[in-house]
Order: sequence, then structure tokens, then C-alpha cells
Amino acid sequence: MTDTPKHPRGVLAGFGRMWAIALNTFREAVRNKVLAILVMFAVALMAFSLVLGQLSLHEEIRIIKDLGLAGISIFGVVIALFLGVNLLSKELDRKTVYAIVPKPLHRHEFLLGKYLGLVVTMVALVVLMSAVLAGFLLMQGGRHGVLMVRAEILILLELLLLMAVAMLFSSFSSPWLSAMFAGSLWVIGRNTAELEAFATGKLEGSAGGTVLGVVLELLPDFRMFFVSGANFDETVVSVHESFVSWAYVGSASAYAAAYGGMCLLIAVLLFQRRDFT
Repeated sequence: MTDTPKHPRGVLAGFGRMWAIALNTFREAVRNKVLAILVMFAVALMAFSLVLGQLSLHEEIRIIKDLGLAGISIFGVVIALFLGVNLLSKELDRKTVYAIVPKPLHRHEFLLGKYLGLVVTMVALVVLMSAVLAGFLLMQGGRHGVLMVRAEILILLELLLLMAVAMLFSSFSSPWLSAMFAGSLWVIGRNTAELEAFATGKLEGSAGGTVLGVVLELLPDFRMFFVSGANFDETVVSVHESFVSWAYVGSASAYAAAYGGMCLLIAVLLFQRRDFT
């Protein structure tokens, strides 16, 4: 696996090699039994919402939507962490990456191809779980409208960003540590509003408050993708009443692309330094 391209005209060939890695990663991911079990748990949570809906007072559709989105988000995070830290480490543990070293494949193509395969896998999973949720809503006389689509797109963006963060850590650390680091950043990113309030409240004017504010600016803001019951611009957002616009979804997409791209760039630079000989 060479470090620098030999021919400037090899961009299309390089993308072809990345796509081959991506397809292989996708096939490996969908054959993973753990992944299938996690998806089944997410579907089971959606099915359980039907039972809870029957116990509520004319709130069946609301409960199905809330639990359905929660299931896609929670189990999606677990899947993103599992795939992001496992698939690269498996290549190293099984020594398969060493067999690729003599081949005309650049290191950045290998790493980006793995991530592209994870993206394809996650998109397929979110679409599948969203289709199941739409089916449950239809069974109860509900409708899977454009607001649900926006919410699911935001969840997908969050998962793609989380996988980029996980791959950054897995490029230089062990799977367990990578999962812990990425998971910790996700928890912090989901609670940025509370941490910002703490920094500007009790820690206002102190060195600790300043440091915390700077750290929160540098860490990924996963809160912007979490919409159910979240507060955006002094408005409580809900898929049942008010919701974010397509413009907000676009800005969230740009943020995820920029931050995720930065994580992948750092991961490539770190991966270049690893010794596979």
C-alpha cells in the first residue's frame, strides 16, 4: 500500500479501488450477526411501541413516532460505534491488510474505502428501519410524512459523523479505547447545551469556564442532530408540532461533512504513519 499516487490521472482508478474496498466492507458488515441482532432490537422497540400505544389515551401515533425515532437513534449509535471501531481493527488483527501492502493501493484509498463502505451500510440500515417504522405507523392509521423524513436524515447525519470520529480513534488506538473515546465524545456532544450553560453560569469568568467553552467549541456538536424535544433558537422542536426546516437540515449536513471530513483527514495522516512491514 503506497503512500503517494504515482499518476495524477489515476483519480478515477483510485475511486474504483476505494469503491471495491467499500463493497467488500459492506458485504462484511451485513454478514455480521451482531449487526443483525441490533437491528432486530430496534425493530422490537418499534413493535413494543404498538403495545404502549394501546395503553395510552389516543396517543398511539405519537408514541410510535417517539419510540421509533429513539430506536433508530440509540441502536444506530451502537451500530456506528461497533462498525467504526471494529472493521478496521479486524483487518489489522487478521493480517489481511498486510496482504494488500504490495498491491497498488494507497493508504488513504484503503481508509476512505472502509469509511465509504460504512456509509453505504448505515444508509441502508437507516432506510430499512425507517421503512419498518413507516409500516408500523400505517398499521395504526398514521402517516410517515416529510417531518419524519427530516428527523431520520438528521439521525443519519449524526451516525455518519460518529463513524468518522470512531474511525479517527481506530486509526491509532485499540477497538475498546476507540469505542470509549468516540462514545464519550457522543455523550458530551449530546449535552453541549447543559455544559454551555454550566460554563457561562457557575463557571462564568473563571479559567475553568473559559477552558470548558473552548473545548465545547472544538468537540463535535451532536445536539444539533437530536431533534425530538430539543430546543433550537428558543423553540422546542417536535415532530408532532413545530420542526426544523430543510435549510436547517442543509446546514446540519454541511457541519457533518466539514467535521467528518476533518476527522477523516486526521485519520488518514495518522494511518500513513503506521508500520505494516
